[in-house]
Amino acid sequence: MHIDIPHKFPSTEDAVKHVKTALNEARPQLGDKAAIKKEEWDGNTLNFEADIQGQNISGTLVVRDKVFDINAKLPLMMSMFEGRIEKAIKAQTAQMLAGQQ
Repeated sequence: MHIDIPHKFPSTEDAVKHVKTALNEARPQLGDKAAIKKEEWDGNTLNFEADIQGQNISGTLVVRDKVFDINAKLPLMMSMFEGRIEKAIKAQTAQMLAGQQ
């Protein structure tokens, strides 16, 4: 799955800082529905792995000048819902970015 999400942060550094803050704020809200198993930053690239309702998702989030570039590998069971997952990610991201740029 590939998703590009535009942002209006003035620099990649500002955008990376916002992503890190948003992830830290989201952790307590995940409850038992999801768990972030891996979160490794290499410059402006986040390598991640998460367990969502027993399904493993892994991928990268690359912060570019005006776009968040997300590539994720979905398990077969979730790939059938790729369109719905993409819409949900875009909606959640828009909510997280509202008023933050």
